[in-house]
Amino acid sequence: MSEKSEFSAYGATGIGSMPGGDAREAAKTVVGSFADGQGLPYLPELPARGPGADMIGRTVGLLEEMYGHVEPSGWRISDRPGRDTRRARSWLGEDLDALEEFTQGYEGLLKVQAVGPWTLAAGLELRGGEAMVADPGACRDLAGSLAEGLRGHLAEVRRRIPGAEIVLQLDEPSLTAVLRGRVRSASGYRTYRAVDRQVVEGALRDLLAVNDGGPTTVHSCAPDVPFALLRRAGAGSVSFDFSLLTEREEEAIGEAVEDGTQLLLGVVPSLDAASAALSDPGGSVMGVRTLWNRLGLNPGTLAESVVITPSCGLAGASPAYARTALAHCVRAARSLANNPE
Repeated sequence: MSEKSEFSAYGATGIGSMPGGDAREAAKTVVGSFADGQGLPYLPELPARGPGADMIGRTVGLLEEMYGHVEPSGWRISDRPGRDTRRARSWLGEDLDALEEFTQGYEGLLKVQAVGPWTLAAGLELRGGEAMVADPGACRDLAGSLAEGLRGHLAEVRRRIPGAEIVLQLDEPSLTAVLRGRVRSASGYRTYRAVDRQVVEGALRDLLAVNDGGPTTVHSCAPDVPFALLRRAGAGSVSFDFSLLTEREEEAIGEAVEDGTQLLLGVVPSLDAASAALSDPGGSVMGVRTLWNRLGLNPGTLAESVVITPSCGLAGASPAYARTALAHCVRAARSLANNPE
């Protein structure tokens, strides 16, 4: 079965982060929201717990033979595993325990998320306080450490949930800033030089290959997602905030779909303030149908090309809204499948 057809059976999913600090409650919500094949369950992230549960810190905890600690300016490389690294690993263990509890007997796709090499390099400091993205050698070492850490992490998830086929999601919200030289220094007074696109693409290709040919996706909720680069790097799907899509990117979207790339479309608001938008599942995907029509794509390909998600992670939402948003993603996906026209 191809990666595309595998995804087509799961019309909805979430990005990764959830509100609160209760791992069991988050796992119960995610697995319950996508029960009975209604969507793609995933390993929740709970950044409200503090440093080590945040996006960068969680992935620092995955690194192999590379460690980090928290400074006032953010995460910084360390010589040895200290309290912050141990906390990150402990919370990840709690999250895995909770997911394992609520996925007993589960068979199917299961998504896990980690920060990609370039957002990690932009958000992690060298010992002198500069971002790692400023040092090509440090970036290579970081990507290698992340690749080894992810191999171990994926193996652990497979051991705990043997019926699952893992979908690897790399979170890369800083990718465009890295490519365009817009990552700011700690002082904020200057920016780091843009990284060569071939170097960026090569590192992403190596990290995506860690999943041994299994399904992969790259997520960014920032503007100007480099769709063509991600396709060349081997991403089987691209996850993005649909509201940030511009006309100049539409051609790249059409080429991606025709090439078989899956789209994880963030059409459901990720914050409570937009709760009124959840009253009409069909309305949530109206823009998707309009885009398909404008690109001249066959409406019949919608269900096999699109997965519906929130616009970004749900960490900033209330628990009640997070549950509602995930349920709405399922209903919106069903609307799209039942009425592609």
